[in-house]
Amino acid sequence: MDPKDSLIEYPSDFPIKVMGATHVDFAPAIVEVIMQLDPTFHEGKMQSRPSAKGNYTGLTVTVRATSREMLDDVYRALSTHHMVKMVL
Repeated sequence: MDPKDSLIEYPSDFPIKVMGATHVDFAPAIVEVIMQLDPTFHEGKMQSRPSAKGNYTGLTVTVRATSREMLDDVYRALSTHHMVKMVL
């Protein structure tokens, strides 16, 4: 893909929504996954929100996207994690 075809300018801060069952290890697991791909990531770049009944937790993580490939890698790593139900 030609970089000129992208609607995103790199590098940029890019929010990603991650949803999974509420569990004490959910947020730390997501932080660990993202830190492997974005060394600038830290817990301060993450917001957490429980579902209405508290069964699920939604996280908004803001990664420093340096390329389309990096974003694809983040989405792939999150989507395949056993604790993640959905990534947007």
